[in-house]
This record gives sequence, structure tokens and C-alpha cells, in this order.
Amino acid sequence: MDRLTNTIRPYAWGSPTALPALLGVEPTGEPQAELWMGAHPGAPSRVDRGAGVRTLAEVIAADPEGELGAATVAKFGPRLPFLFKILAAGAPLSLQVHPDLAQAKAGFEAEERRGIPIDAAHRNYKDPNHKPEMICAITTFDGLCGFRSPQASADLFEGLGVNSLKPYADLLRAHPEEAALREVLTAVLSADREQMARTVAETAAAAERLGGEYATYAALVHEYPGDPGVIAAMLLNHVRLQPGEALFLGAGVPHAYFDGLGVELLANSDNVLRAGLTPKHVDVPELLKIVRFEPSDPTVMRPEGDGGEEVYEAPIDEFRLSRFLLAPGGAPHVLPDGAPQILLCTAGSVRAGELALSPGGSAFVPADEKVELSGNGTVFRATVVV
Repeated sequence: MDRLTNTIRPYAWGSPTALPALLGVEPTGEPQAELWMGAHPGAPSRVDRGAGVRTLAEVIAADPEGELGAATVAKFGPRLPFLFKILAAGAPLSLQVHPDLAQAKAGFEAEERRGIPIDAAHRNYKDPNHKPEMICAITTFDGLCGFRSPQASADLFEGLGVNSLKPYADLLRAHPEEAALREVLTAVLSADREQMARTVAETAAAAERLGGEYATYAALVHEYPGDPGVIAAMLLNHVRLQPGEALFLGAGVPHAYFDGLGVELLANSDNVLRAGLTPKHVDVPELLKIVRFEPSDPTVMRPEGDGGEEVYEAPIDEFRLSRFLLAPGGAPHVLPDGAPQILLCTAGSVRAGELALSPGGSAFVPADEKVELSGNGTVFRATVVV
């Protein structure tokens, strides 16, 4: 087992205080958005087995079957198929969707054939993998997930009393649900930018005046003035997770995170199609191929289990998230071997084998190693399904 040394990513939307508070360190004054645990090439965790510091990616590459297990390598190849994070949102992240596996492969191959550099700002597909993800709240956590019913969005638009929103409300009421959502999102993202900036400004003024459920959209304008993503966001469900609650986000589901501290587990991919709330590239035609225009109520997940490992069930194999609530004096929990796992402490003081973990501390457990968990606190476990 290895104690992990991890990188914090300083994205502009990150909270300057949430991660330092969890880790028990002084804030730097700069945003601290994500702490990455895993072997992603962008910021792999580091380990030291007595012969000097190496990245976890290098350790796995040197002995894939020894570190990951034969079953994991056979199913996913010689790489860790997930990335584990602590995400600390202090401002809204971009409104985005992720492709499914077939779309990711096709998009990646097409951009490779066109010779688009992998680090180009207008590149959509950085790899041929899909990116399902799960977010589990450590604190109260706000965001958007999936489409509201078109009728509900039409009511929201009309309630603002903004004339330039009326055509969108009319479209939402005039067509079948999927067609209505597609038509309105297309119209919003394709609108003349100057006209849209005026609509966003009028929407913000009305939202600030009305408050209540509109306050969320007024806040978006302060971060992204003139951005059509502000109007697109009103097509989506606003979700507030309580600590321990989670969302699973599959391919094509539009979403954005606003505020809060959470544990995020996702397939190891960088493929993102953005719809707004960002200064980054927005490829509207490609986005519209990926979005699933299916209205639905968000399914807020709670862990299943009693007295031991509590599992957040997800319909994919690249990752499996579970939680242990450890109490002093309780019997140790013996974790199964056979697959790689990363253990993350988010509260209290716990022991994973010989390692003591405090909040924000994490460990990589190779496939052939059995581990006992004990102590007083909360541990999240990330592994794969093989």
C-alpha cells in the first residue's frame, strides 16, 4: 500500500478556502479547485517505495498486472481506468456534457485524421474514452443536472417577464418534449451574441428583482455576463445535495456544478463538450450530437448498506464508489483484494493497514493486497468492477 502525494489544480472556479479547511492548512489566497488521486497523465499521484519518488502512472506501467490485477488489465487495459478527486467549487463550472464510448472513439479518430493538435483549444476529443462520473457531497453541494420538463422551463422563462425570452417559452410549449428542448437549446446557443448579451442582462435584472428560485440565475450572470449558458441553464434541473448524497452523470446528460465540496469519481478521460458558462471553446454542432434531449427528474443517490461498506450503485464498470463510517471500538473492516483501489479519508482519524489517514489523506492499494480499515471517521473507497 502507498500513501499518495497529490496535486491540487488551481482552476479559476475553485474555492480558496474549502480544500485548505478540509486538509487543515492555511489558504494561499488562490483558488484550489480539485485534488487529483490516480494515474491521470495530467497530474498523477506520487508514491515512494524506498527507491525515490515515482508517479503512480510509472509504477503501474512497470507492472500492470501486479498493480491492477489480471482481471482489470484484461478488461480495461494496462492503466487505472478511473480518476478520483476532491472537488471544491466556489463558482460555477462550465455547462457541459460527455460523449458515450462510441461517440468518443469516433470523435477522437476524426480529429486525429484532421490533424488537430491534442492540446488545441478547439479540440473536443482528447482521448477515445467516455467519461461517466459521480459526485458525492461532503458539504451541501449545488448544481444542475438534466433537463426540466419543457413546460417547467417555459413557466420559468415567462415568470421573468422578459420579452426576448417569450419566443423560447412559446417553442417549449409548441412541440413534443425532445424536439422542443433541442430547438430551444439550438436557438439559444446560435443566437446573435450582441442580442443574447442584451437578453442575458435583462434576465439578470429581472432575476435579481424577483429573487427566490431566480436567484441562482442572477448569480450566474455575475460570473459570466452575456453568456448564453445563463439562458441554457434555465432548461436544467437545479439540484442541492446534502452531505452523503450523490448524483451519477451518464453520457449526454447536461450538467454544471455551482458550489460546495464533494468527492468525484470518473472514468479516466478528458472529453468535454461545453454549452456555456465558460470562456473556453463551445462547438455547438458537435455538442448537439452528444446531448440527450430527455427531460427527467434527477435521481439523488444515497449509499446502500448497513453497518459496513455503503455502496453508491452506478451502471458502469470503470469505477465503483463506496463509503465507510468508522466508529471507535468497532471491528476492523477487511477490504477485498483482486482489484486496485484508492482510499480517501474525508473526516476523523483512520487507519488503512499501517497507514494513518487524516482528512484529505489517501492511499493506493494494489490488487493483491488485503487491507483492514479502522478508526473514527469517514473513508471513501474507489475501485473497479471486474
